[in-house]
Amino acid sequence: MARTAIFDRLASLADPTRGRLLLVLDRHELTVGELCQALQLPQSTVSRHLKQLGALGWITSRAEAASRLYRMVPRLDPSARKLWHVVRESLAEGDGARRDAQRVAAILERRKRASREFFASAAGQWDALRDDLFGRRADVIALLGLLDESLVVGDLGCGTAQIAEAIAPNVRAVIGVDGSRAMLAAARRRAGETPNLDLRQGDLEALPIADGTLDVAILFLVLHYQDEPVRVLAEARRALRPGGRLLVVDMMPHEQRDLAERMGHVWQGIGEEMLAGWMEEVGIGTVRYRPMPVDAVAKGPALFTAVAVMPEAAQHGAEKADARRSA
Repeated sequence: MARTAIFDRLASLADPTRGRLLLVLDRHELTVGELCQALQLPQSTVSRHLKQLGALGWITSRAEAASRLYRMVPRLDPSARKLWHVVRESLAEGDGARRDAQRVAAILERRKRASREFFASAAGQWDALRDDLFGRRADVIALLGLLDESLVVGDLGCGTAQIAEAIAPNVRAVIGVDGSRAMLAAARRRAGETPNLDLRQGDLEALPIADGTLDVAILFLVLHYQDEPVRVLAEARRALRPGGRLLVVDMMPHEQRDLAERMGHVWQGIGEEMLAGWMEEVGIGTVRYRPMPVDAVAKGPALFTAVAVMPEAAQHGAEKADARRSA
């Protein structure tokens, strides 16, 4: 720090009011009005000292709606930090500092109370309000950030690529496969320049994906259209690496018989035992089958999710063979 800057900062800390402001702003972010309440000072005085502290690099501020929030600069340069630590220790011991801290605590409690009152009054409409502000899929899209960015995901029967488009930015690659040229054309229009997304035309019973490519395979509302779902599941297993995961989302058994005629459904829902039997046929053992919560506005049958982990046997067999060769 330049010699002149040192003396300027020393002078700034010599004023008791500026010291009290910094002591409060070291821990909290407050508006001018809140600082006036905390220090029991007129706005003109607080504003004048804030301007001086800002000019010397002690504090920073940001706009929030119609207000401006002030706080101490989070990363002071080393010389300023050492200087402030010396001064802060002395300031914090005074009765005035303790009273300021008590008033700040009351201000923060009022903030919390305002939030609690809002949520108490809005609880019944909160879901609709959040959907109106951020969209109905905001919570689901946010959870995609939990995905491992190294994953290769297969969206098998991707349709218009709604799922593939959402997942792709969060993983290494998504391979979307569909047999319909019309669906893939719509998928490409939707996806545009979405990174990490590879759309391919192909039959789900003969996937255009090499063995062991996928970490995760998704069959979302796909199996109930398949004449031979076991062959589709077998292909998904082939494309998955040992230890990879298969996610099936589909309709539970239902009584809406018109869907077969209107939409070409082959299966009138898929029950847990039926799916487990198909999985067993292709060498997939344990399947976790869970009904999904019913959407109040949905007109279709209830859905389920089922997750299965691919056997590691092939991988273990290769390891044993390598061990025998080494021996």
